[in-house]
Amino acid sequence: MRILVTGASGFVGRRLVSELLRRRVPVRVALRHASGTPAVADASYAQVHAQGLAAADWADAMHGCTHVIHLAARAHVLRESHEDPDLAFHSANVLNSIACAKAAARARVQRFVFASSIGVHGHGTGDTALSVHSAIAPETPYGRSKAAAESGLATVRNDTGLELTVVRPPLVYGPQAPGNFGVLLRAVQRGLPLPLACVTQNRRSFVALDNLVDLLITCIDHPAAANQTFLVSDGEDLSTADLLRRLGRAMNRPARLLPVPPALLQAGAALLGKRDMAQRLLGNLQVDITHTRDTLGWTPPLSVDDGLRRAVAGLQTP
Repeated sequence: MRILVTGASGFVGRRLVSELLRRRVPVRVALRHASGTPAVADASYAQVHAQGLAAADWADAMHGCTHVIHLAARAHVLRESHEDPDLAFHSANVLNSIACAKAAARARVQRFVFASSIGVHGHGTGDTALSVHSAIAPETPYGRSKAAAESGLATVRNDTGLELTVVRPPLVYGPQAPGNFGVLLRAVQRGLPLPLACVTQNRRSFVALDNLVDLLITCIDHPAAANQTFLVSDGEDLSTADLLRRLGRAMNRPARLLPVPPALLQAGAALLGKRDMAQRLLGNLQVDITHTRDTLGWTPPLSVDDGLRRAVAGLQTP
C-alpha cells in the first residue's frame, strides 16, 4: 500500500501524513511550495522532501500509489478578494479534483477518498440533524464547489470503476486551526470579551482534527467504505457558549462572555451584512453520524474536551 495525500501541507494534510507515517504506511505527498507551484514527493519516516511537479502531471504523482486521499482545496477564505468567488472555488475544488480522480483511475488506483464538506447541505439545520440522506443545498461558493466536485467524482467512478469514498466534515478544530475556530480560540486566549453568554440554546457539531484523520485512515481500505458517503463529528453537539467555556477550561482561564440576547445579535449582524457569521455563531448545525458508526464500526477516538485540550496545546504564546 502507498497512499497519495494531496493538500499535504494544509491543516488536515500535515496531521494526516504524520499519523500515516507513525503507522508506518508509505506515503506520497502532493503540496504547494510557498511560491504557489505544485510539488510531489515521497515521504520518508524521517522527513518530507519536495521536488517540482508540473501542475497537470498527476500521472507522476500517482505512479506506484494504491490509494488517494484528496484534501487539496481552496478553503478558509475569511476575506474574499477574488472578483468571481464561484469561479475561483470551481477551478480549485471541482476541476482539480476531477482531474486528480481521472488520473487515479488511469493509474489503477484502488480507492479515492475525497474530503468534502458538510456545507454541501447548507449553512445550518432546524431541529433535525443532517444525515447522508439530507438534501444537497449548498449556500456558499465553497459549498457549491464541494457539491459539484462530489457530482463530478461520481461520474468518474461510474465511468471507470474507481472506488470513491466521500467524507463530509463540519468545522474541524485542532492545533493551529485556520478559519473561524482559530479566530475564536485566539479571542479566548487573549481574554477578549465576547457577547455570546446567552447563546446557550443552539446546537452545533464539530470534529476534532485527530477524529477526522482517524476516519480518513479508516476509509482507506475498510471494505464497507467503498462508494459510500460518510458524515463525521465528535458525536457531541455544543452550544456556542458551551464551546467557548470549555475552550476556556482547556486553557485554564475563563472565557469572558457578555450577556447579549441572541435576537439583538441577529439584528446587529443583519445591519452589518454579517448574516452568515451570525448563522455560524447563533444557529444550529447538527450532524448525525449513525451511518458512519454502523457502516464502519467507527467511534470518534477523542472526546470533545480531549480535542479542545489538543487544540489549545498548539497555541502560541500571545
